[in-house]
Amino acid sequence: MSECTHDCSTCASKGNCSSEIQKEKLNEHSKVKKVYGIVSGKGGVGKSLVTSLMAVTMMRRENRVAIMDADITGPSIPKMFGVKSEIQSTSEGLVPAESKMGIQMTSVNLMLDNETDPVVWRGPVIAGLVKQFWTDFIWSDVDYMFIDMPPGTGDVPLTVFQSIPLDGIIIVTSPQELVSMIVAKAVKMAQLMNVPIVGIVENMSYFKCPDCGKEIKIFGNSDIDEIAKKYDIANVARIPIDPNIASIADKGAIELFEGDWLEAMADAIEK
Repeated sequence: MSECTHDCSTCASKGNCSSEIQKEKLNEHSKVKKVYGIVSGKGGVGKSLVTSLMAVTMMRRENRVAIMDADITGPSIPKMFGVKSEIQSTSEGLVPAESKMGIQMTSVNLMLDNETDPVVWRGPVIAGLVKQFWTDFIWSDVDYMFIDMPPGTGDVPLTVFQSIPLDGIIIVTSPQELVSMIVAKAVKMAQLMNVPIVGIVENMSYFKCPDCGKEIKIFGNSDIDEIAKKYDIANVARIPIDPNIASIADKGAIELFEGDWLEAMADAIEK
């Protein structure tokens, strides 16, 4: 038997394979136009931050936006938006919480008695919950949904790629020597799943001196442009190390961020 590439569209066993997963259907009362995954080959690079900033950027362009927090064991989206309301249940389905700006969202942290309670579940259970985020919630007339994915290429990212109709992904990385390997893992998984890559966001790219305005490359010079060229990725964005971003995220006020780092990425998505 040949090795499975997870690309069911070109497989000789299509329709006859026990591992083949069909796209899940939205709740009949939902409407979602475009869906983008925020991914990385490793953790700690700022996927949740980029997810939040992209959502706010698109909301400021007068779009209706939603966030699915699929990082079940490390959820942080509600915290950054200051959202603590519980998920409501109706006869038609579950109703997402909303931020102050009106960004719809769901996260396991909105379902726990205490947001600091750990989620100690097996992979299949976690993957099943992510599917329910898509099928059981009433997403109201959403123009753009962003999915904050867990790091790596395990059960949950695979479930999202196979079960939810993604229009593209944004890869998040940091300016370190491991960046090439991190990006390569995410790129290859996207290629296997036939999902377009919108662009790469380099988080913690530099620190801008508040006195002289000089950009200081704390982690050294990155080769993100060369990597993007290697994998034919057109869009590259850079987010600086900014104490103000950390402060408003900790205060649950990420919607107040100031910066145009992701405008070009937003342009690419709208086009």
